[in-house]
Amino acid sequence: MSTLTPASPAQIEQHLRYLTEQIGARLAGSNNERKAANYIADQGRHFGAVVSDEHFPVRERAVQSERVEVFAGGEWRAFPCSLFSNTPGTGGKAIEAPIVFFEAPAEHHRADFQHLTGRAVVHLGTHIESRVQYERLIAARPAFLMFVDIRYPGSVPLADGMFPEYTHAIGAVPTVNIAYLDAWNWRIEGVTAARLTVEGGMQDSESCNVLLDLPGETDETIFVGGHHDTQADSVGADDNATAVAALLELVRMLAPRTRRRSIRLISFGAEEQLSVGSAAYVRRHRNELEHNGCLMWNFDSIGSPLGWTELYANGTPEMTEWITRELAARDVWVAPRTQIFPYSDHFPFVAAGVPSVLLYRPNCIAGRFFHHRPDDDLSRVSCQFVASLVDASAALLDKLANLPELPFPKRISPELADRANEVWADLFGGWGSTRASSPRS
Repeated sequence: MSTLTPASPAQIEQHLRYLTEQIGARLAGSNNERKAANYIADQGRHFGAVVSDEHFPVRERAVQSERVEVFAGGEWRAFPCSLFSNTPGTGGKAIEAPIVFFEAPAEHHRADFQHLTGRAVVHLGTHIESRVQYERLIAARPAFLMFVDIRYPGSVPLADGMFPEYTHAIGAVPTVNIAYLDAWNWRIEGVTAARLTVEGGMQDSESCNVLLDLPGETDETIFVGGHHDTQADSVGADDNATAVAALLELVRMLAPRTRRRSIRLISFGAEEQLSVGSAAYVRRHRNELEHNGCLMWNFDSIGSPLGWTELYANGTPEMTEWITRELAARDVWVAPRTQIFPYSDHFPFVAAGVPSVLLYRPNCIAGRFFHHRPDDDLSRVSCQFVASLVDASAALLDKLANLPELPFPKRISPELADRANEVWADLFGGWGSTRASSPRS
């Protein structure tokens, strides 16, 4: 078989510039997310894929204005904030309440949360990763929540969201992210009250997954994924336009080739609301995934020029060893991780029993220092490095698509499968959930 065409840094940059500069921020369900999906479909057809799409309901974050004010030194002062997706606004009215600081990593062990009732709660902690903890917090009836991302102690509020299944089942109050250093200064200055004003909020909308098929001789299928949506106020050059560029380069490189197994590349919508698009896909295709799914190969935030590449491998030890060896043979070195990581689009495939990997490139212990920030732009991406990762991935996927037999079992180890089922039930609502993320009032 002929040698693969190499990945093109210039072509990758062209995709990145269109997504980030021509389109911009691409919130789930928004017109800009639709523009991104259309671009991916058009480019996929151009490069030779069989293109289709699958739509699913979402709640679109549609905020016109948002502001937090705190009372200190006898005056009100305004600060920036970012409304969490899947939580309500304030209808344009100011909600005012006494302020209380909640040191979540320790204080979630309190016997009761009565001291939070009716308060403006500064929640020192990034996510609530337990349905029980979230239910206790909402049951306390805070006036509103202000989350502080303790991973990144900066001066910019980050964008984020509440898990859709939590807000639907349990409810939600207006919740915003505030900058770590703002919360720090409020504590030092002894602020006594806060008020929140958010015009707009969540509205019903629709997102879609774009399917780029490279048919093979059999129904056995290798999946390759990435997501095209972003968080609020972020053009998402690294998170996750780099993955979209990788998918399109793989189509260009692999489409002309023959293969035994089919390859389906999927650009997912609504990942930033907790993989709503990939969850919708696996629920729709669960039976065929069980019979024909060989591997899910997912890209997320792979462009940092300085950093290291992590491989989250959820399958069997044989799979991890084979993939790590194949990448190393192409001078791509990865730090293997085998724990369950539910915050990327490979995880619903893990829950469906498909061996899955995530390629991710952090640049600091917390992750990426520009995580969900407005400065996640082209200055944060090395197109040359993305190309090298695409080259290695293309060679591996092309080989896997043509081997007479798979080099690893087509299953998840029992221990990982048990843990994946627990997380799937808690964060995603299990297999019975088909709802969009409309919160219960």
